[in-house]
Amino acid sequence: MNTTLDPTMIEKPLVRCSDCDEEVSNYNVFLSPTGDEEVICWRCLAREEKGFNATPGFQRLGRRGVIPR
Repeated sequence: MNTTLDPTMIEKPLVRCSDCDEEVSNYNVFLSPTGDEEVICWRCLAREEKGFNATPGFQRLGRRGVIPR
């Protein structure tokens, strides 16, 4: 039987993300076939699903009016 849990209603302990090493409260825990747990925060998971591999602070200067030439 599957149980769905609303992440806004559950108090989870703070853990460190395996990718960005940031302490987060909104995360997913993935289990490997060997039984190892991997904690991925929502921001890293969304970045991976989009296929956007830049750093979290990446900004395009052209969107701020600065066009490098």
